[in-house]
Amino acid sequence: MPVTVVRFNLVDPAATPDTLSARYRAALEMSAYADDRGVSTIQTEEHHGVANNWLPSPFAFAGAVFGATRKIAVTVSAVIGPLHEPLRLAEDIAVLDLLSGGRLVTVAGIGYRPEEYAAFGVEWTRRGKLQDELLDTLLKAWTGEEFTHRGRTVRVTPRPHTQPHPLLLVGGSSKAAARRAARFGLPFFPSAHLPELEAYYNEKLTEYGTEGWTMMPAAETPLLHLSEDPDRTWAEHGEHFLHEARTYASWQSKDIRSAVRSGATTVAELRAEGVYRVLTPDACVAFAEGGANLVLHPLVGGMPVDEGWRSMHLFGENVLPRLKDRLRGP
Repeated sequence: MPVTVVRFNLVDPAATPDTLSARYRAALEMSAYADDRGVSTIQTEEHHGVANNWLPSPFAFAGAVFGATRKIAVTVSAVIGPLHEPLRLAEDIAVLDLLSGGRLVTVAGIGYRPEEYAAFGVEWTRRGKLQDELLDTLLKAWTGEEFTHRGRTVRVTPRPHTQPHPLLLVGGSSKAAARRAARFGLPFFPSAHLPELEAYYNEKLTEYGTEGWTMMPAAETPLLHLSEDPDRTWAEHGEHFLHEARTYASWQSKDIRSAVRSGATTVAELRAEGVYRVLTPDACVAFAEGGANLVLHPLVGGMPVDEGWRSMHLFGENVLPRLKDRLRGP
């Protein structure tokens, strides 16, 4: 069965506190539904001060998901490392790793929005040094032994469940990110399909004498929504896909490479582009059988919760069982 992911960033530009609370609770219910049906991963992320209510606290959300599920992993992709106090982040991840029995995956990036750094009083120009300090601190903290941090002797407890430490990857689309991952002997998570960057990372592993591996998006990693009538869904809800696409586009410079980068300015352009796709169950099964992983995004861009549930139910009842049966064979 292919890797199956359900993505949540809880965006809703028209939200009230009541409707946003309902959206968060729906995401937890959808996570439990996905867990019951064998979905591999819940993916979430971090952004701050966004007018459309983008999720700012992925680890709090991850903890709620773990409380509602039994087997599914949660990938935070990505945490903006330099915005976090290193010792407290080490504690939070250790607790979540213990709570979940090792189901947390953390991708540490440095972000690409200077306004987020300004909001937290963190110097944008120091982000590389701060990221190095964060990674070094996490790896030392999770040993449970004393170490020196900012001139003080400290010890972080409890030790996490996963040994030698919870799964931690370095994310990014730059050579600096690849070098950082290799230097620390951590897996590398490119933000797009970048084979040349993977090759550079492997070169640096040899140079530093460290070991690691790459978790790279496929050449095509569209965000999916399931519908019996894609034309209807695009006509009625295309604005939600476009809202997210335009939000991402407004943040990204020409130097940022992303698997979900879009240049569309209209719903029609977005549909033709293929970054976001509305598929029937039959088309989704065919897509998966072609070797693709499946990333469902049921609440994209403020999508109504009822429509998100329609997508989830089609995925859980009309796609996943068929994939399991076909892969099992006669």
